[in-house]
Amino acid sequence: MKINKLTLRPVCDKDISLLTSWLNKDYILKWYHDPNEWLAEINERHSTYSWIHHFIVMDGKMPIGFCQYYDCYNANDMEDWYSVTRHGDTFSIDYLIGNEAYLGKGYGKAIVKLLTDTIQQKENANRIIVQPETENHSSNHVLMANGYTYDKQNEYYFKLLY
Repeated sequence: MKINKLTLRPVCDKDISLLTSWLNKDYILKWYHDPNEWLAEINERHSTYSWIHHFIVMDGKMPIGFCQYYDCYNANDMEDWYSVTRHGDTFSIDYLIGNEAYLGKGYGKAIVKLLTDTIQQKENANRIIVQPETENHSSNHVLMANGYTYDKQNEYYFKLLY
């Protein structure tokens, strides 16, 4: 299957109901757990969480997913799976496909590539780190297919950008 060129557009207020429906789907809840935490961050994207870059993934005019990236330095107090000492060095990503018609067709790989490329183009980052749950085989496979390496000691995937 040929995947169309995907684009990212910033999340806007009109996307909240769509994001709410996606975050409450069983196959997403399994990995994203509490939709209200995600929605709180998205709703506060212009204030408290302005350092997180939130996007809707578009296939033409069709919204198919959500993704975000952030400087890990800004999230040090919120995360317990890493420690970052320099601003602008290490970033992390989150992603999901909310439109079921796009599942299992290679779009996850395309989303991670697009998100990785976006960070490479817009940030002066040295690496991206990601920690999907071990049982999330689809996400782990997508990361490896995009050149991410699993770090057994730190228990996360990483990709060097230089």
